[in-house]
Amino acid sequence: MTTAGIAAGEMSLKAQTTNSQSAESIKRVNGAGKMVNLACIGIGNRGEQVIGEWERTGLANIVALCDVDMGGPQTLKVMGKYPKARQFKDYREMFDKMGNEIEAVAVVLPDFSHFPAVMLSMSYGKHVFVEKPMARTFLEAELMMKAARKYKNLVTQVGNQGHSEANYYQFKAWKEAGIIKDVTAITAHMNSSRRWHSFDPKMVRPLEKQAIPSTLDWDLWHGTAPYHEYNEQYHQGNWRCWYDFGMGALGDWGAHILDTAHEFLKLDLPTVIDPLRIDGHTDYFFPMASTILFHFPKRKGMPAVDVTWYDGVNNLPPLPKGYGVSELDPNIPAAGGNSLQASTLNPGKIIYSKDLIFKGGTHGSTLSIIPAEKAKEMESKLPEVPKMGSNHYKNFLLACTGVEKTRSPFETFGPLSQVFSLGVMAQRLNTRIEFDPETKTITNNPFANAMLTGIPPRSGWEQYYKI
Repeated sequence: MTTAGIAAGEMSLKAQTTNSQSAESIKRVNGAGKMVNLACIGIGNRGEQVIGEWERTGLANIVALCDVDMGGPQTLKVMGKYPKARQFKDYREMFDKMGNEIEAVAVVLPDFSHFPAVMLSMSYGKHVFVEKPMARTFLEAELMMKAARKYKNLVTQVGNQGHSEANYYQFKAWKEAGIIKDVTAITAHMNSSRRWHSFDPKMVRPLEKQAIPSTLDWDLWHGTAPYHEYNEQYHQGNWRCWYDFGMGALGDWGAHILDTAHEFLKLDLPTVIDPLRIDGHTDYFFPMASTILFHFPKRKGMPAVDVTWYDGVNNLPPLPKGYGVSELDPNIPAAGGNSLQASTLNPGKIIYSKDLIFKGGTHGSTLSIIPAEKAKEMESKLPEVPKMGSNHYKNFLLACTGVEKTRSPFETFGPLSQVFSLGVMAQRLNTRIEFDPETKTITNNPFANAMLTGIPPRSGWEQYYKI
């Protein structure tokens, strides 16, 4: 599929509001003082955590709550906390009935559901915050970036919250000061036990049909995705395991581990994605362990970089001499109700440059130079790191009112989302992929190339793929 092939799927999206309404919505936010009328799409589990973050900013006025399982046990608490917010199961109905009252939207849904909710929100002229990994497919990320360029006055932010924390400021300062330079290799690792490592690769498909919970609109839950008969193994965070719905360990944690390196080293898109190890490969859900090599070509003034991703409890990467202790940042939030357990090697990264080796964790964890002797030698040469500003959520709301610019907008995070989609394709096909960043095509595998667009959306959801 050529770039023109991607473009062929992009017909003009007729927004369900007029340009004048969109402009009025933006004007209203800028004149609203410091409070932003926010609609929250997805309010259970992780959604509840994110709503708590909005509340702590003191800048969000929660005007609408939307979830396909309104009244389910995971949504009741939030529903009771905001009794004045209007409630919906379908965000399309929400926009129809109260679009003019909404100024910004927070999308905290399963990975496969991000895209249509984001595209519809932007067509209505709403600022958008969406959880990482932004999109599930290469095409979805491409279209979301194009929509951001079309709706230039709209603010976008991806929810990799570490991009507003200490690691962001330190990496930026060290890169600008020439401490981080001539990077040639990065090891990124997520070896803690998570639900996508628990499925038996011999598990029979399709799964047994189970009774749908009475409060859940299971058909609506699917959105653009192909329908699956209800089974709890698809629901309540288990969707992360399945290729049809999630992005596995790579999409879930790569966004928190590789984000600063990808941005400040200007990695953009890789030319080779090679699955070096896949344990428990199936066509349906993510492997028990995987090692994936991403080769990024030379950029202006910077050498080529090999990024090697390791996941799986027993798939630990090699560690350099003097690595020291692997620490777990206590600020890492629980995901889907499961807290991250400390393990032999906690999530993080090792960055190899010509002269220095850096060790880092996940989310906002800062880098350190290893071994300790080298760190001591470099201590006097390190630049002062600016103090942290607003956190990721406050940054978004301040950007909505014109005070700040977001630190992880679609144009910044979009290419990294596409890196993850290419990695997931290599996992699913268990084959090497050769990619041309200029034409945005896979050159060695026509079947993989066709997968860049994903399967066609379900009937009634096609319009969200049109700009």
